[in-house]
Amino acid sequence: MIPSAFTVALLAALESMLSAVVADGMTGDRHNPNVELVAQGIANMVAPVFGGIPATGAIARTATNIRSGARSPVSGMVHALTLLLILVVAAPLASYIPLTVLAAVLFVVAYRMGEWHEIGGILELGFTAIMVWLVTFALTVFADLTVAVGVGMALAALVYIYRIAETTTVSPVTDDYIRDGLPHTLQGRIVPPYVTLLRIHGPFLFGTTEKLVEATSNLEAFEPVVILRLRNMTAIDATGIHAIESFAKRLRGAGRSLILCGAMEQPSKLVQQPRFIAQVGQENIMPNIQAALERATELYEEQHKLAS
Repeated sequence: MIPSAFTVALLAALESMLSAVVADGMTGDRHNPNVELVAQGIANMVAPVFGGIPATGAIARTATNIRSGARSPVSGMVHALTLLLILVVAAPLASYIPLTVLAAVLFVVAYRMGEWHEIGGILELGFTAIMVWLVTFALTVFADLTVAVGVGMALAALVYIYRIAETTTVSPVTDDYIRDGLPHTLQGRIVPPYVTLLRIHGPFLFGTTEKLVEATSNLEAFEPVVILRLRNMTAIDATGIHAIESFAKRLRGAGRSLILCGAMEQPSKLVQQPRFIAQVGQENIMPNIQAALERATELYEEQHKLAS
């Protein structure tokens, strides 16, 4: 039974983490995957002792909870106690609920948790990202969620490998290359005290975007203008784009501004999407650090005038 146990544990972990990510996107919060998986593992080891079956985080119930105003783990406890009360006390009455009513409730929940407005942003991405989404979507509808998640992760891993390989180049260093790189260097430049300078080094793909959240967890420590250097970011995908969009929203909510600069060829194509520009602003996407510092001065002066 060990192979089956491992399969159940893996699928339970995948579905719970997917549920947690969906909840984060709906609430703007951030879950702790270690705590979630350890708690779920303990619960699933204890439940069979009392004749129970393995449990996972459920996207449908989580989405319904959040849509109803839930914002803390207490809502999950209330949900569990309510179900226990129904099973113990009101089970005979629950049997009279028409299946058509339950079906209608599930349709509404599925529609609301679909995040249909995100589809427009996905269709603006490259062909590979769109195909991964289409395959995962189709398997979710016509097969099973666990199958869709497994295949989707496998395809995303292949796309990840492809993009990493695509960013590797070998070329001679010419005089033009050195001259074009001068506006990007920080040597000899003075970073104003009202600017916080961040940089992303290496591919910014799924699995690495959490590092941006960790590095920017305390926005109060940041200056009024934040410059995010993309000069050393070799590749980005839909998850990375979404992470920067979320970062821009968080900064805006904290009364701060975001400027991007120095994006290379592949990232520069994705940051020019209309959806992304609507979040960051075309005027805040600069070609190099020199232009970004000049834009930071303009933003700081505008903020200072508004404050006075």
